[in-house]
Amino acid sequence: MFLFAYVLGVDAPITQTSFAYFSLAVVYGSILLYRGQKLRIPWYWYLALGFVDVQGNYLVNKAFQFSSITSVTLLDCWTVVWAIILTYIFIGTRYSLWQLLGAALCVLGLGLVLLSDAGVGGGGGSKPLLGDTLVIAGTLFFSMSNVGEEFCVKKKDRVEVVSMIGLFGMLVSGVELSIFELKTLESVTWSTDIILAFIGYTLSSFMFYSITPFVLKLSGATMFNLSLLTSDMWAVVVRILFYRQQVDWLYFLSFAFVVIGLVIYSLTEKDPVPTPLLEDGNHSIQYQVLNDENVASRNESLTS
Repeated sequence: MFLFAYVLGVDAPITQTSFAYFSLAVVYGSILLYRGQKLRIPWYWYLALGFVDVQGNYLVNKAFQFSSITSVTLLDCWTVVWAIILTYIFIGTRYSLWQLLGAALCVLGLGLVLLSDAGVGGGGGSKPLLGDTLVIAGTLFFSMSNVGEEFCVKKKDRVEVVSMIGLFGMLVSGVELSIFELKTLESVTWSTDIILAFIGYTLSSFMFYSITPFVLKLSGATMFNLSLLTSDMWAVVVRILFYRQQVDWLYFLSFAFVVIGLVIYSLTEKDPVPTPLLEDGNHSIQYQVLNDENVASRNESLTS
């Protein structure tokens, strides 16, 4: 949707995402206010989460102006690599060799899709080096956002997390919009197609951010980003159905690689290692129960 708006002459990636954040803040913020509950995570953590999410959206969307769709999509898979590294370091997720094999097969399948796509009509872009740099930086911010959101939704309330991402994402977008895109918006000649592009982007982003917490809670940031790789294949399907373009046999081979990789990763996925501390510095309930049982067994042994 952003690329469609750019083709129509609108260079305002921050403005587009700000509408998405606004919709999240209004809908989920209203639910949070109705509950009347206090924030379970300090607001400055949500500010950091909203900041990195806005930067990820901005950098990747901006890259489409300088690099080809093929290059942007190829480099976007770096989100998987960053997610594995960050979840390993900060959340303590441990991956087996089979899971890493599944992830590698998914990335290989994506590479085959893009190789096929390049044969159909990939372009070099006006400034490919700048565009590629923007994508790589954007994937780092995206992975930071995904890992931070995964930690929050597994420990706290999903409605609170999404509403605060929307609120602080909207505030950060508003500040950056006033600095970088105000003059651009003043020069835009608004039309029905541009407005529909903005509406479509907002609706799709709202659905994306609404579903994301469920996937992160069930499977984690790495599985989430691996699953997103399938969107690149669906883009090829859209090309066939709507643009009547042909793809070669590599597409079908790549589809098999991605499906097999996702199956391997899912079947070998283990429950995440529980963190030793929860909020307020208390040990997890599981460990408290075990400690109480140990104390009880010691007392019984002493009395006997």
